[in-house]
Amino acid sequence: MNIYVGNLNYRVKEADLQQVMEDYGAVSSVKVIMDRETGRSKGFAFVEMEDDAAASKAIAELNGAEYHGRTMVVKEARPRA
Repeated sequence: MNIYVGNLNYRVKEADLQQVMEDYGAVSSVKVIMDRETGRSKGFAFVEMEDDAAASKAIAELNGAEYHGRTMVVKEARPRA
């Protein structure tokens, strides 16, 4: 399952987010989206998890949770239109 993680602190790195998500199950990939112009984080990321049940549990428990001073938005990623 591909998971959208939004409203992240701009200092959050992919490794930090991977550690948080691995508490729920195996993580295939983590991609923090960066701004092409500035090279800074845009404040959101996509996390790929192999097990849908683990991904659903992560979404349920992390959506609205505080991480590095910001309230995260965690939900299943929608395919690009």
